[in-house]
Amino acid sequence: MILLESGEMYLETILVLQQRNTNVRSIDISEEMQFSKPSVSRAIKLLKTNGYINVDPQGYITFTDKGREVAEDIYERHQVLTECLMYLGVSEELAAKDACKIEHDLSKETFAAIKKHMKKYLGTTKKKAKK
Repeated sequence: MILLESGEMYLETILVLQQRNTNVRSIDISEEMQFSKPSVSRAIKLLKTNGYINVDPQGYITFTDKGREVAEDIYERHQVLTECLMYLGVSEELAAKDACKIEHDLSKETFAAIKKHMKKYLGTTKKKAKK
C-alpha cells in the first residue's frame, strides 16, 4: 500500500506526541492536528489495517516496525528541511510550515543531497523533539 501524505502526517504526529507524552490516543492526535474525532478515527483504522500502528484495548497507539520507520523518516525530513530553510534566513515558524509541505513530495535522492550538504557545510542535521 502506498501511504498518502495524510497518513505520513498522522504517523509523524504520533511520533512527536510519543516523544512528548509517551502514551498517545486518538483524542491526543485530534487535539494536536485540530481534526475532528471521526476523521482521526478513520485514519487510525486505516493505519492499523495497513500495519503501521497497533491500538491496545485502552486505545493507546504504538508503532509497528514499519510505522516507526516511516514516521522517523518523515520527522527527519521535517527537521532537516526546517533547519535548512532557517539557515537561508526564513523564520523558524515559516520554515517549519514550509518544510511540512515539502517533506512529503521530496525524492529520497534530493533529500539525501540536502542532508549531505547540511552535514558537510554546516556540520548539522540534528533532530529536535519540537514540531
